Amino acid sequence: MAKVETFETEFAGKKLIIKTGNLAQQANGSCTVQYGDTMVLATAVINLEPKEGTDYFPLMVEYSEKMYAGGRIKGSRFIKRETRPSDEAILVARMIDRGLRPLFDQSMRNDVQVVITVLSVDAENDPDIPAVIAASCALHISDIPFNGPVTGIRVGQINGEWVINPTFMAREKSVLDLAFTAGEDKVLMVEAGAQEVDEKTIRDAFEFGLKHGRKIVKFLNEIREKVGKEKIAIAKKAEEDLDENQKMSAAEFEKLQTEGRDFIISKLDEYLFNIPKGSKKERKQTLHILQDKLEEFLVGKQVSKDKRKKIMELFSAIVEEQITKAILEKKKRIDGRPLDALRPISCEVGVLPRTHGSAIFNRGETQVLSTITLGAPGDEQTIEGMGASGKKRFMHHYNFPPYSTGEAAPFRSTGRREIGHGALAEKALLPVIPAREDFPYTIRVVSEVLSSNGSSSMASTCGSTLALMDAGVPIKKPVAGIAIGIASNEKGEFEILTDIQDLEDGEGGMDFKIAGTRDGITAIQMDTKTDGLNLKIIEKALAQGKSARISLLDEIAKTIPEPRKELSQFAPRIEMVRINPEKIRDLIGPGGKVINAIIDETGVAIDIEDDGLVMITSVSPDGMKKALEKIAAITREAELGQIYVGTVTRLLECGAIVEIFPGTDGMVHISEITDKERVNDIRKYLKEGQQVKVKVIRIDAENGKIGLSMKRI
Repeated sequence: MAKVETFETEFAGKKLIIKTGNLAQQANGSCTVQYGDTMVLATAVINLEPKEGTDYFPLMVEYSEKMYAGGRIKGSRFIKRETRPSDEAILVARMIDRGLRPLFDQSMRNDVQVVITVLSVDAENDPDIPAVIAASCALHISDIPFNGPVTGIRVGQINGEWVINPTFMAREKSVLDLAFTAGEDKVLMVEAGAQEVDEKTIRDAFEFGLKHGRKIVKFLNEIREKVGKEKIAIAKKAEEDLDENQKMSAAEFEKLQTEGRDFIISKLDEYLFNIPKGSKKERKQTLHILQDKLEEFLVGKQVSKDKRKKIMELFSAIVEEQITKAILEKKKRIDGRPLDALRPISCEVGVLPRTHGSAIFNRGETQVLSTITLGAPGDEQTIEGMGASGKKRFMHHYNFPPYSTGEAAPFRSTGRREIGHGALAEKALLPVIPAREDFPYTIRVVSEVLSSNGSSSMASTCGSTLALMDAGVPIKKPVAGIAIGIASNEKGEFEILTDIQDLEDGEGGMDFKIAGTRDGITAIQMDTKTDGLNLKIIEKALAQGKSARISLLDEIAKTIPEPRKELSQFAPRIEMVRINPEKIRDLIGPGGKVINAIIDETGVAIDIEDDGLVMITSVSPDGMKKALEKIAAITREAELGQIYVGTVTRLLECGAIVEIFPGTDGMVHISEITDKERVNDIRKYLKEGQQVKVKVIRIDAENGKIGLSMKRI
């Protein structure tokens, strides 16, 4: 049993406590991280045997939420154990993955799995940042090859003041929620939402976060010095997969690789860089030709089939490397665009006849169809998490069918990538969605990627903006998004690329997605295939992203300059009435009998707030009218001085009880029946069931009792 070690440091005014040697000791590396009363366990495991038939580094990151961590039992009556991860858990897992992946040797073919389990959650500290730190620490102290450590940092800004790792409550007041993964001075992953924050403020937030993050990176290095294991060496065999009779020495194989590489490079100017290749299909065809040429070259040198296969595996990496070189040295892109130019843009709205709003957005070969569905307030999504639960009235869902990349593949359940891209566009649009008080509808946006070649998530943001305005949703401002890339080399040379596509996202690249309005940024997501971005790169990427965003917003404005004034004829209408909260029980009725009868008879949806706000949703004008009349009849209240035709329900010695409308009655005292004579026997003037005109002369403020008069009419 390993010795239990406890390490403590201060992080943003709170203790960060890391323990090793106490849990999950069969993992290659494990630790717990506690921040406040939020605690996570991270484990890292590697399979020593490489994975067969894989051409990528198989890293798996799992973020496991446990309801017990928040002192909760799962809400379903029939299923109490945790099942599939929530969307929120998947987003955190992706966030951790994207910050760790660049720090592994990408030629590794051994399964590496990092599992973060949330053990305890308080009401203040989000477990995502401790989870990043825990995952980094578990890998760093393990024997798994990993070029870390990194730390997670969250930066907010409240009343112009920077805040590190703001609490849940503080984040609600912050204009910025910037979470990123970083080493000592470079950023590897970004996930941010903002309330139209300018580029300089974003850049300064990174600088502020990096300054505080260095302390944690140093802290993790100190932990490794004390408890870290020696890193294992992953064997790489040049002759792997070759038959016994075909194996060669490493030197022979390296010579063959060099000859193949030189041949490919010699043909690139003739085939790939000779004229701009504007479409993905053209580029694919050209690469197939080059692969055939390389095959012919190797056959001519009498290289066996298995050896040729190993050489061909280098093809894509060599092509991407030369594309990067052409950008850095000649400012030359394959499709002929300047480095800061967008591909051709086109937009169309109102493309589907029966949806509540629709649009198609095209940028180059990326095409997205976005649709809007407006629903009743009761159509909100209920969110159940480890901590507080809530409701969600604006949703963006993203679909990425295989045909969008020209491939045939089985349809599966929604993948992590689809959830992540959908959440990014949702985050970008949320700041401009009207308040519930102004537009009480539940809003669902669905973006169908019809063709993909470069940032379909940002195309979804643009398409969703168009569709929202087509639907007549009074968004505050249009939002657009763009993906910014980079071409870089080991010397530190780089060029920023606007609107990246296929071959431009290779080694040494990045995918820096920036969305916002004309006035500022609303969302950022970044991941990289480098060892991280410095502030100079971030600053230039933000500036180039702003220019592209403004150009996109200009194109959107040409298509539809503002939201339509009227909703679609097929969209439901919502009427709002406010009733006395005391009347809610009358409207609902015993066991929901009254309200369900209204819904069944009129076909409307009815949502009632605790403060007496009643929202009626209907696609039928007649149904709406009937429902309003019925609700008004049930929830009417007597008005002082108003005259009603009521029904006598009871006769008393001192007067008569008169129902002035269903559920409401008052008393006519014998002195208020007539002014012609004194009334001694009320039965001479009134009988039960008789209809009479009465005037409200008194409403008791304390008990609500109503006094009526016949003689004062």
